[in-house]
Amino acid sequence: EVQVVESGGGSVQAGGSLRLSCTASGFTFDDSEVDWYRQVPGLECELVAQLRRDGSTYYRDFTERRFTISQDIAANTAYLQMNNLQPEDTAVYFCEKDYSRANTWSRCFNRLRHLEVWGQGTLVNVSL
Repeated sequence: EVQVVESGGGSVQAGGSLRLSCTASGFTFDDSEVDWYRQVPGLECELVAQLRRDGSTYYRDFTERRFTISQDIAANTAYLQMNNLQPEDTAVYFCEKDYSRANTWSRCFNRLRHLEVWGQGTLVNVSL
């Protein structure tokens, strides 16, 4: 089965750090683009960071240089390092990996997404 599974979420106090992991199975984890999204319940799914095939990265302004996206192809895993977390970062975080042979349901967007593999999400809760 083609899938990615997020892990590493949890509860932290403001100023703390978490490293989210996105581990793939059932397909070749290559250097194709990987994205992290997040969703606050009741609000829209929003992009957090991108790691493109050419190695370039893109971060939303709200990450304010606190987050770092990376991937280890040999380990079939992508990461999102999050430092200095704030209560407004509280959300479910989703990993998305581009893959030309998969169309999977995105819980974040609540629709089928083509040529992408989506995980089920991991909850990050940041308290004061």
